[in-house]
Amino acid sequence: MEITNLKPRKGAGTLRIGNSDDLVVIDNFGGMPAGKIKPLDHGIVFICTAGAAQFTCDGQVIQMSQGDMFLFMAHSVMEKFMSSADFNCREIWFSRGETWNMNMYADSSLSDLQLLKLHPKVTLSDADAAMLNSYYNQLCHHMRHSDLPLYPNIVHSILGTFLLEVLSLLRRGIIAASATPDAPDTNLHGKQLADRFIQLVEQSDGRIRRVDEFAQMLNVTPKYLSKLIMKTTNRKPSTLICFFTCKAIENRLRFTDMTMQQISDDLNFPNASFFGKYFKEHSGMTPMEFRTKYQNSKEEI
Repeated sequence: MEITNLKPRKGAGTLRIGNSDDLVVIDNFGGMPAGKIKPLDHGIVFICTAGAAQFTCDGQVIQMSQGDMFLFMAHSVMEKFMSSADFNCREIWFSRGETWNMNMYADSSLSDLQLLKLHPKVTLSDADAAMLNSYYNQLCHHMRHSDLPLYPNIVHSILGTFLLEVLSLLRRGIIAASATPDAPDTNLHGKQLADRFIQLVEQSDGRIRRVDEFAQMLNVTPKYLSKLIMKTTNRKPSTLICFFTCKAIENRLRFTDMTMQQISDDLNFPNASFFGKYFKEHSGMTPMEFRTKYQNSKEEI
């Protein structure tokens, strides 16, 4: 069955900065299309405010009722959605670029993200629900007042704090689950090696893109490293390398005046043409299209 790429809806009941889909707040649930759906480049925080729903996310059955919060991670696949007639939820859509802007994973490793995929839902206490509601209302208030000084900075700051609170709540749920007698062994050595691999990839800042080079740094074979990373993070090493390479490219396109040739040379691509093809293959845009997009969004702000 074909997977539909889902985008945040527009119109009444939605808030965004300019015309950008990088951050979208939706106060009332607008329904889910039938079949398999995947928000291509967004994470989504769902907070159920009424009714109940059930769906499958990456093969895991998720049940939500009032007071539940669910983190839908980018590139996950949702299907078999069912809900009660009175089901409603708030949605906060945020792009990969937004998470990089706030560095929300500064104190996390990507191997921890696999645990978030296994435990993406938590039932909020009254105090936690009130706390998130306060951040949500602040976020909505400032997104409605784009004429205020430092408007985008304030919005990004509130969003960053909100998402860190979301991660904190989910981590508490993970810790509680891991304390149960039947909790699976997390394989500490494997997790530490995966953490070290991800640290090396991030530190290379896009300049090293071969799995065998990282395996040599870690004194393991490429085959062993690939198997370990896949088991620990549910991702291929090449996927994580590509993730951080694209991050390095996007940071240079957004925050520097480096030419395409200079970026290509800095990141050890064989030539500017190969660099451009690499970025378009993984981002869907040419480097210049990406740079122009963010230059235009800054002018709109």
